[in-house]
Amino acid sequence: MKIGVAREIKSDEYRVALTPAGARELGQHGHEVLVETGAGEGSSFPDDAYQAVGARVVSVSSSGHLFSPVVFDDLHFDFRPYDPLAAYGQSKTADALLAVEATRRWSGEGIYANALNPGAIATGLQKHTGGLKTPKERQKTVQQGAATSVLLAASPLLDKVGGRYFEDCNEAPVVTRRPADYTGVAWYAVDQANAGRLWETALDLLPA
Repeated sequence: MKIGVAREIKSDEYRVALTPAGARELGQHGHEVLVETGAGEGSSFPDDAYQAVGARVVSVSSSGHLFSPVVFDDLHFDFRPYDPLAAYGQSKTADALLAVEATRRWSGEGIYANALNPGAIATGLQKHTGGLKTPKERQKTVQQGAATSVLLAASPLLDKVGGRYFEDCNEAPVVTRRPADYTGVAWYAVDQANAGRLWETALDLLPA
């Protein structure tokens, strides 16, 4: 199996959203920066992946998606106060929805996409949040955090499986309210109508 990586999103691209005093920041195309890095990721999918038999897309989301759906009528916080967690939540919901719509569009070509929550891992991201605040018993090592990504990328158990959201190496249950332990995937993050709308919205946001 050939595994292609579209591009790595650096943690600094999320620094504004995760800094409590952060202000809205615009990306290179003039849109709210997390909308550009979240909704626009599918646009950089490598061309040679289309030629790979059994290609997979692994979209790294987060339990942070539980903070917000994609607010299509105000993506860039033009009509509501900027909320760093809501901005981050929108971006992570977009990552999950990408897997849903990519699978619908590309499964006929043998390409499947899934999203995942890697869990709480101490990385450079936390330098913008005052350190990892997750209780010790729920924190993961780097290796543990990578396990679900590796499963989705390489396991034969996931052959021809797509459009789903995983955590702790298992498919996550769909939830209709945010749980106290921030587990599960919000219904809006795997909704096919939302996924299709996000895809079309992302295409409209791309430069001509």
